[in-house]
Amino acid sequence: MKKIDLHIHTVQSISDRYFEFDIESLKEYVDLLEIDCIAITNHNLFDKTQFEQICQELNIKVFPGIEIDLESGHLLLISENEQLDDFNLKCQKVKDSIPTKDDSISYEQLIEIFPNLNNYLLIPHYDKKPNIKPNTIAKFGDNIFVGEVTSLRKFKACIKEADKLTPVIFSDCRFVENMPSYPTKQTFVDAEDTTLNAIKGCLYDKTKVFLSKEDGNDFFQATDDGIMLSTGLNVIVGGRSSGKTYTLNKICDSFDNVKYLRQFSLLQNDKENFKKLVTTRHSLVTENYLKEFKDVVLDVNEIDLKSNEISLEKYLSSLKKYASESDNLDTFSKCKLYNETKFTLDNLENLKKLISATETLLETNEYKDIVNNHITDDSLKNLITELIKKHNELYEKNLKKDWTNNLIESIKENLRFRSTTTSIEEVDFEKIQFEKIKVQKFTRLVKNVQTEKVIDSKEIRGFKVLAKTKKYTGASQLKKKSKTTLGFSEAFNNYENPYNFLTALQNVGIEETDFYKYFVDIDYRTLNKHGYEVSGGERSEFNLLHEISDALKHDLLLIDEPESSFDNIFLKSEVNELIKEIAKEIPVIVVTHNSTIGASINPNHLVFTQKLVNNGNVEYKVFFGHPTSKTLKNVDGELIKNLDVLMNCLEAGEEAYNQRNTMNYEILKD
Repeated sequence: MKKIDLHIHTVQSISDRYFEFDIESLKEYVDLLEIDCIAITNHNLFDKTQFEQICQELNIKVFPGIEIDLESGHLLLISENEQLDDFNLKCQKVKDSIPTKDDSISYEQLIEIFPNLNNYLLIPHYDKKPNIKPNTIAKFGDNIFVGEVTSLRKFKACIKEADKLTPVIFSDCRFVENMPSYPTKQTFVDAEDTTLNAIKGCLYDKTKVFLSKEDGNDFFQATDDGIMLSTGLNVIVGGRSSGKTYTLNKICDSFDNVKYLRQFSLLQNDKENFKKLVTTRHSLVTENYLKEFKDVVLDVNEIDLKSNEISLEKYLSSLKKYASESDNLDTFSKCKLYNETKFTLDNLENLKKLISATETLLETNEYKDIVNNHITDDSLKNLITELIKKHNELYEKNLKKDWTNNLIESIKENLRFRSTTTSIEEVDFEKIQFEKIKVQKFTRLVKNVQTEKVIDSKEIRGFKVLAKTKKYTGASQLKKKSKTTLGFSEAFNNYENPYNFLTALQNVGIEETDFYKYFVDIDYRTLNKHGYEVSGGERSEFNLLHEISDALKHDLLLIDEPESSFDNIFLKSEVNELIKEIAKEIPVIVVTHNSTIGASINPNHLVFTQKLVNNGNVEYKVFFGHPTSKTLKNVDGELIKNLDVLMNCLEAGEEAYNQRNTMNYEILKD
């Protein structure tokens, strides 16, 4: 079994943040983590001189490699440690082809530089950003059979699914001086030696790729000092100040995308703050519900009824004055174009939407059979052709109308400049009437939106979160909504008249894109299983359940002493079950000193932290093993009795446990 890390950076490239490589850190990493084989894979470059120096310093196999920006993704290309001059020349061509961090090369360019791809090990970013797209991977055929992923969860998922590439997980690390800890992202392959062909042979077979040396894919190394954890459910126990939280923090620092529920962090005694928290969590509900309303508000905000009234008044006034002067028209005002109206341009937006919709029906592969049951591709092609012809016809007419309108306007300006007769003001009756109807419909829409109703309901393990619409009742609520010191009193005086309220909001000083938020309030209520508002303790319980439920968006869940805030019945009936469900998907690590979690939850793995003080010197030790094992051991091979650990950490000692059972509980039985 060989432990490999084939993604290591040693040179700062144009794609990297600043760092200075330290060979001593790399040597310590290789020794501490017992790495058998590494590859140097810098971004779009290969430093032959540095590579040879690294090979001299390390006592393990080192492969030359390069991480290439390929068609907007990243590809590791690794070579056997032979013909370095040839490999160096090829990598220089890659570097020359990618002058900036935003550039990449194509598949065709790659095979032009590296014509014999089967001589290399190719590892694309698979479930890792920036990933190589499936259509690019397909171009490589059998030359790609392995892909790099970012998490244990993704690794296990790829191992199980037959149509996925063989997964590998690497450090992707830049080694600098005084590193606080070293990454634990490596992959084990069941190979006898560390030749490139031997490793390729293992990676071609998923049954020869593992997360751990002795326990396959059920365990992984969590910290650089050798702590092993299950990919399922882990419990950490220990005495006070024995290093439990320290160990949890170290695990957190070793991984990305971690959900960490710290001790006491979920206590929620303040009702107002709890309501803010719930509202923030469910803000997407509000956004989705008011999405279309927001568009309407932005549209109506462009309407100026007062300006329309002024336009009508100017038109009528000029019309009457022109009529009174009709007997004394001069040569210029008698011209037909003197009061000519402009051509109205056709609105092509709906036609564009029809074309787009037809394109979607024609090009989509999903539900294609259903679409073709009603309309054939040929019919869709004919339809889109006719729609495009119509669009182009109307577009051409609009161009002509626009040109003519500009000419008319130019002539009218010259005629009016020379005439003393009043000209009739232009007015768009259609626009004015249309905007008037819009405002009327807007008023009805706002009244409907403001009507109290439940718009969303979510169940979270016995709790229910209701989202309900309601009207604002005062200017102070609007001010609170804005999170500013702006005044809303004058605006709120118009609240019952939606259009006037919208106009008044323009003078408050808030962003136009936020106007829609001030028409209706979305109130969130959290109810217990009896349908009543949650109490202080229940708010904390809800917080814990919500945060744990949210953990599946992450790659690791850490919980520090949940019993500090919750009672045993709640922990056993609600929390334990939920934690075990999540542990089927991602690793879960719980620190506890409570038997309800520590024992009743039936974890896959037990970790015990111990603090020893000898002659004033403090030493921390970590033991681990299966919960039913007689003994637990640490990385140095030392053993400790599991029963003693559980009794002292979860039950206050065996004597207290036995005494409590016989004296307190037995006498209460029937």
